[in-house]
Amino acid sequence: MMAPMAREENRATTSTRIRTPETPTPAKPAPRAWTTRLLIAGIVLTALNLRPAITSLGALLEEVRDALGMSGSVAGLLTSVPPLCFAVFGVTAPRLARRFGPAAVVCAGMVAIAAGLLIRPFTGGTAGFLAASALTLMGIAVSNVLMPVIVKRWFPDRVGSMTGLYSMALALGTASAAAVTVPMTEALGGSWQTGLAVWGGLGAAAVLPWLPFVRDRGTTPAQGGTAPARHAHARVDAPRLRVTRSRTAWALAVYFGLQATGAYITMGWMAQIFRDSGVHAGTAGLLLAVTMVMGVPLAFVIPRLATRLPHQGPIVLALGVCGLAGYAGLYLAPAGGSWLWALLLGISNCSFPLALTMVGMRARSSAGVAQLSGFAQSTGYLISIPGPLLVGVLYQHSGGWGLPIALMAGLMIPQMAVGVLAGRDRTVEDEATR
Repeated sequence: MMAPMAREENRATTSTRIRTPETPTPAKPAPRAWTTRLLIAGIVLTALNLRPAITSLGALLEEVRDALGMSGSVAGLLTSVPPLCFAVFGVTAPRLARRFGPAAVVCAGMVAIAAGLLIRPFTGGTAGFLAASALTLMGIAVSNVLMPVIVKRWFPDRVGSMTGLYSMALALGTASAAAVTVPMTEALGGSWQTGLAVWGGLGAAAVLPWLPFVRDRGTTPAQGGTAPARHAHARVDAPRLRVTRSRTAWALAVYFGLQATGAYITMGWMAQIFRDSGVHAGTAGLLLAVTMVMGVPLAFVIPRLATRLPHQGPIVLALGVCGLAGYAGLYLAPAGGSWLWALLLGISNCSFPLALTMVGMRARSSAGVAQLSGFAQSTGYLISIPGPLLVGVLYQHSGGWGLPIALMAGLMIPQMAVGVLAGRDRTVEDEATR
């Protein structure tokens, strides 16, 4: 892997920097390795912060409702806010990245996450709680969109492995917050405010690795930090694409939206499905944890495999088949094979790291990845908003889980179809300029 990286660095240096007597010599290996390690730490810490704000609140939602006097409808709105914020704020990320640089925007996103998490438990009312939550979700939204850009820009020859590392850390943060928030709250005295606010410390820690890169608007460790390199890179990345003209971009957006729909339905309703089938509440929580934890190892393996294939369609189909099998099991024998169904649905939910990997592969430049990521994620999260609500409506009016599970399985078919289209070996730059 080091040989290809060296060739990539040589190409980047030759194409973006004109050698003059005033131009500094290339960075020495030690500083470059140190910079790379700092970037990796920033990526991992950022990924760890992208879901605890949501899953920690879910673990303490009953306590929060009682303390703030939230109605059921307001609590339902609170659980629907994340994808809405991801869609609304995520679309601004590419523009902010062009103006300030992706590292600076991610750093600001971590500040917003930390501030929102520290403030919201102590606002004293529902309106303040929702406003602080929106601040946190805004930071999550822009970081969601720009992480594929960070990977593409600084690790162009390791898109698969770095996306896998980021996705694995994201899954770990999701599962950890769901699992440890309640016992940690009890250990800290039983106050739900403390149990929620403590996650702000993790957000604050994620700010630190990005500080050295705040002023960097276009260079990579291999290119050094010279002004000519920054200006040259900016000129290359400046042209904007009409991403909406690309069929691949639309396929990725719909694929992202449908996989997000399945993930939010799973997180919101799967434990209740098991409980209604006779599974003990504690066991149902463990089954949900199994589904979420599956993303930790597979999120590292799947992106690496995806980058080695010319077409990612076979992976899309394999994950879809696992999802269909899991839903069929929930429909026919939810309690009898509960552990197997949880395992299969956990595998199916690994469509998320695959979608992120394809975003990085379907554009040639970091600017193209930024525009594609913003479009695919914002559009996708908009698509995902009705899903969990519709499942609740069907459950309430039908009095059982037959129709909701049929809906979940039915959505898997178009997800597989658009995923195959998104997995074709082409770039949005080619399609958007035809």
